[in-house]
Amino acid sequence: MWADDVASRALGMELIAVEPGHAVLAMSVTEAMVNGHDLCHGGYIFMLADSAFAFACNTYNQRTVAQHCAITFVAAARRGDRLVAQATERMRAGRSGIYDVTVTREEGFVIAEFRGNSRVIEGEIVPGLKPRGPARAKP
Repeated sequence: MWADDVASRALGMELIAVEPGHAVLAMSVTEAMVNGHDLCHGGYIFMLADSAFAFACNTYNQRTVAQHCAITFVAAARRGDRLVAQATERMRAGRSGIYDVTVTREEGFVIAEFRGNSRVIEGEIVPGLKPRGPARAKP
């Protein structure tokens, strides 16, 4: 999936870790990402969180997309900050899932909290690969 994720790679995101229900991505705030207040535009922070969410919810080899996402910005990010997004699965049942993503500066200071609701669609990431990870919750 990473090889085909042109958008995330184009922004300089790095895939740090992926395991069932969890993903960590990082990105440095560049000159091109700052707004008129000389702060990182919230859309870039959202995109980092959304990408971490995407990798976490696609770890079971089932094609999964965002159904709903919300973000709360709690502090500003600035040019040169290295941001880290840690996505964690909260629940999976049927075709739906809920994931929380915390975006921090590299030293751990919280910048934003994101919640994503996922929905499984038709298809596999790697055709024929057996899903790994925890069993799905029963509805």
